[in-house]
Amino acid sequence: MIITLINFTKTSNLSNWYVIDDGVMGGMSQGNFKLNEEGNAVFSGTVKLENNGGFSSIRYEIGNTAISGKTTVLIRLKGDGKKYQFRVKQNENDKHSFITQFETSGDWEIIEIPLNTLYPSYRGRKLAVGNFSANYLEELGFLIGNKKKEAFQLELESVKLK
Repeated sequence: MIITLINFTKTSNLSNWYVIDDGVMGGMSQGNFKLNEEGNAVFSGTVKLENNGGFSSIRYEIGNTAISGKTTVLIRLKGDGKKYQFRVKQNENDKHSFITQFETSGDWEIIEIPLNTLYPSYRGRKLAVGNFSANYLEELGFLIGNKKKEAFQLELESVKLK
């Protein structure tokens, strides 16, 4: 059975989503998150490298969501041909996230990510603890940080678990 975590529509509430850019470290990247006319969410902006910059991200506080028995994340999206990270936190107050990178094709596609391949990372460094194995999660998100100055756009339709 598939669980729908997020299914964007024209009336979706984005108040539990927030943008975190490298400005927290002095950088100058800028990300935006909004709904488009089709009812999909669009994460877009510019990554800049000045002042130790280099990333933009969005996070969604999903609340304590049981995912027991689910093994795979299914993300329906349309990227821009760039590489992104998918990120989850078991507890929203954890410093580290469990992450993986995925490539986008520029077309609508479904990205499948096995949960047990998400590895722990903090500020770009892999941690020496096990991969994601929790029965619940409280936060998910996306990040772009390809170590280059670039404009980006990631259109999101849904995030599901199977």
